[in-house]
Amino acid sequence: MWVEILCGLLAYKIIQRVFFAGGDDASYLADLDSSHSYLCFAVASRLEKLYAGRCFVGLRIPDPDAGERQHIDVVLVTKREVMVVAIKNFSGYVEADKDGNWSCPTDKKRKQEIIPNPVLEVNRLAANLQSYLEQRGAKLPDGHIIGRVVLPNPNCRPSYTISIQPEVMLYDQWKDLKTDSKSGLSAWIKGAFTGSKSDMQDSVLQNLHIILSSSPMWDRLELQGDKNVLGEFIEFKGRHEDIQLLKNLKRSKVSRFIIQKSTLFGGFGRSRVQILYSPRDYRAEGTSSSEWKEISVKQYTEIVFQPLHSKKARKFKLSSVVSVTLSA
Repeated sequence: MWVEILCGLLAYKIIQRVFFAGGDDASYLADLDSSHSYLCFAVASRLEKLYAGRCFVGLRIPDPDAGERQHIDVVLVTKREVMVVAIKNFSGYVEADKDGNWSCPTDKKRKQEIIPNPVLEVNRLAANLQSYLEQRGAKLPDGHIIGRVVLPNPNCRPSYTISIQPEVMLYDQWKDLKTDSKSGLSAWIKGAFTGSKSDMQDSVLQNLHIILSSSPMWDRLELQGDKNVLGEFIEFKGRHEDIQLLKNLKRSKVSRFIIQKSTLFGGFGRSRVQILYSPRDYRAEGTSSSEWKEISVKQYTEIVFQPLHSKKARKFKLSSVVSVTLSA
């Protein structure tokens, strides 16, 4: 009897180690709370709750002047406004020079990082977004697309010249942000609006949602623990027979895949993970449940994903992944 109990405990430990060990991605998961991607989704979630709007995270809008796509942290769409939000996770004393560029401390002693004027940059992104929307048939009146800079780090100490800029939201303002029950807007947001602005028609709002939903954006990796990472999906890694099954899961053919819990078939050597994937349909925004297809692979298959602002790709075990959304 005791032998059976000990064997059972040993089997439990083996299963726990196989299915829930962090592997190469464990150290990265521990640092996710300070990552730029996490901040983007956290800010977007709060803005949506406060203003009953819809946020689009990680857009990559074409910039004709630069000849490349420009990253936008968050775009908030409300009935009255389209707001481009730049998130700057600065720590320490931040000041502006005579040209408007910002500088803040780095990890290296006595070294300062110079950041091109974030206010000018976010306003430029707002202008690019307006031009892009016009090209796709959504022309908004001047002033309806604005840019704002959020400083969400409690350790950020901006200088007076930065603090007084109306486009900048300091940590204390962000922490105390509340909705005005009458207008649905906070004092900070209301400062961005003029009295002449009116609510957009439902058809205009719906068209904006459709355009932004189908716009270029970063791939999105969702991990256990409600963690989201922006970046680029590279490939799968694993046994040859599993990679052969997964070779058709390319962004040109698939828009999203979901990782289901591991299951056992007849023994530890045959542990499997179910991957549900959605064939890409360029005509539709969503996917019906009847369109999902399934592939079963061994549980130690990995996903290679390069996070935004990271110089190298990282491997994530399927046991730590919830889903991957691929941009077109």
